[in-house]
Order: sequence, then C-alpha cells, then structure tokens
Amino acid sequence: MSIPDENGSVGVIADVARRSRARLVAFLAAQSRDVAAAEDALQEAFESALSAWPKAGCPDNPEAWLLTVARRKLIDRMRRNRDSSDPEELDRLAAEAGPEPDGIPDRRLALLFACSHPAIDAAIRAPLMLQVVLGLQASQIASAFLMSPAAMAQRLVRAKAKIRHAGIPFRVPERAELAERLDGVLDAVYAGFTEGWVDAAGTDEARRELAEEAIFLGRMLTELLPDEPEAWGLLALMLYAQARRPARRNQQGEFVPLTEQDAAQWDSVMIEEAETTLRRAGGLAQLGRFQLEAAIQSAHVERRRTGKIAWSAILDLYSALVKLTGSPVAAINRAVALAEVEGAHAGLDALAAIEVDERIEAYQPYWAARAELLARTGNREEASQAYEIAIGMESDPAVRQFLEKRRAILPRAAN
Repeated sequence: MSIPDENGSVGVIADVARRSRARLVAFLAAQSRDVAAAEDALQEAFESALSAWPKAGCPDNPEAWLLTVARRKLIDRMRRNRDSSDPEELDRLAAEAGPEPDGIPDRRLALLFACSHPAIDAAIRAPLMLQVVLGLQASQIASAFLMSPAAMAQRLVRAKAKIRHAGIPFRVPERAELAERLDGVLDAVYAGFTEGWVDAAGTDEARRELAEEAIFLGRMLTELLPDEPEAWGLLALMLYAQARRPARRNQQGEFVPLTEQDAAQWDSVMIEEAETTLRRAGGLAQLGRFQLEAAIQSAHVERRRTGKIAWSAILDLYSALVKLTGSPVAAINRAVALAEVEGAHAGLDALAAIEVDERIEAYQPYWAARAELLARTGNREEASQAYEIAIGMESDPAVRQFLEKRRAILPRAAN
C-alpha cells in the first residue's frame, strides 16, 4: 500500500476513471447483462474509493479493488430488486471469483456489439456506444447529433433499459450477424477518435487518450475480424490522422492546414503501418467508405516523397466516396479538390450543387471552403461574409485565428 495522501489518492482515482472506466463498465455489464446497473455500481465503487483511499492509501491494483467493490454493490443492487432479477444469474455473479491482478479481460468490443444489436433503435446505437464504451458525456454526444442534452440523456437511458429487458447478449456476433452490426461499431469507434482528434495540440490528456483508445479498439477489431476490409480501412484512416498530429500546430500554437503542414513532422513509422494496413484492406477486394477515406490520406502522404499534392488522385477518390456514400461532407471536400484541379469557379459550382442539403448550412467547414474559393475568384464581399459565418461557428480558437487572418488579407488575395 502507498503512503496515505489525499491529493495523491484523488489524482490516482481521477487517472483510473479516465483510463479504465469504460473497460470496467464493460466487464461488469458483460457479467450482469445490465449496462445501467454496471455504471451505477462502478460509480458507487469510485465514491467508496474517494472515502477509503485517502485514509488507507491507494491499493496496489486500483482497478481490481474497484472491480471487487463494484461487483459487491452490483450483487447488493440485484438482491434488493429480486422481483426483476433472475435468481440463477444472481447466484452465478455472486459465485464468480474476481480476476487476477492485471488480468481484467477487456469486454469493450462485446459491449460495442451489444449496443449495436438490431433490437436497439438504429438512431441511438452510435450515441450509446460513445457513452458506455468510450466514456463521452451525454452533452458532448448531443452536440454531435444535433440534439438537446436532456433529450439525448433520456434516449440513452431507454436504450440501456432495452438491453436489459431484451436480454441482449454481450458477445462478438457470428459472421452471419455482422453485416447489420459492424458498420455501427466502426462508426462509433471513428466518432470517438474524431472527438479525441479535436484537441489538435494533444494538450488535453483525456481527449488524447480517447483517440488512442479508439485506435486500440480498431486494432482489436482487426484481430477479431481479420477478413473484414472496413475494419482494416478504419484502422488505417485513424493511423494516418494520428501520424499528422505533431504538425497540426506550429511552435506558436497556430493552426496549420493539412496542405501546408511540414510533412517531415509526420510520424513516419505510423504512416508506414497505415500504408501496410490499407494494403491489407485492399487485398480483401471489397471497397468501402473507410478504405476510400484512408486512400485519400494516403494520397496526401505522397507529398512526403514528391513534394507535390496529388490533387487529381484525391479528386477521383472523393468522387468515388460521394458516389458510395452520398455524404455532403465528402461532397464539400470533393469541391475543394476540384478547385485545385480545375479552378476556383469549378469548385464553387460544385458547392452550389449541394446547397439544397439543409445540413450544410450548419456545417462550419462548408463556409470555410466557400470563403476560400470566393476569395480566389476575387469576390471579396461574399468571401468576407462567408469567413464571418465560418469564424462565428468555429469553436477552436486557433482555427478562428487562422480564418480571421485569411479574411484580413482578402484585399491582397483578390489581386
């Protein structure tokens, strides 16, 4: 046992909560088949730790201590609710021995697939996975899905109750069941990675670890499902993006767009792994969204070798992605690539073609792209208006500053 120290104990508890909460919830939920009860029991275990550890010192294995306490609280909770509990399940849970130190199995993939079960409303599957497996708060999830935090929280509660009442199993499904469930799992893992990717400089430890956890889950998916090309495609995409993290801000902390990043700062080892992973996906001969997105990143990587951006290849890949997914986000990126190949007016025409999609009105990158292309054509007034909207919608101070600088040079850019 370590020397009792309140501040040190609280720090350890916060660190364990950040690093291990989702893994512990998944393990408890797999045993109890009740996500909400597992979350509540673990929360009570953390509260017990806050009371006990400052006095007695931190245990040698904090995760095992928390799991033991949480299991006891889970059993107590089930005993208090015998009317809704299966006596055999209660006896099984009470009889099970705890795992050996450092031997807590990772059940997060099983929990991901439980959350993606067909009995769960398709619209809530990804938010549910983001909360219970990757630890995002309802308010964070709500903003990503354009919903109020209260409404999102209510839907998440109902989804967890559905898992319990429907008796949904916590396991990786058989091959025949994967088609309707794997896509949702991949989407959730990528959404978790994207949430971690928001912190470009990597100074937010929780967000940085979220991105790393998403990559870890991506690796687990490829190990469990080695014949699923989109699992490999997703892993490649995340690796390409993570490899660029050191170059996303300069020494002054200013935002650096992808096309202007110093390629020498990219993580060459991670890029090589991404390339190998993408080739593995391509060898399975079944093209999908994540493979195309990873291939676009691979095309950008060509700049390390040639010194030039392969815009024609990038345009072809975005065209394929738009055709496959119909995504307005892909269409915006295609318009930007088209502008590089055929000129700013062609890019603006492509943007105009997707303006009928009401979703882009609230999508900040659309306004940033429109502003840049308008500036290139010399339309300073409309470009300034578009920049103003993009700046107002941007939450990252460094990106706002970058856009403000772009707007400030409009008179020169229009010459």
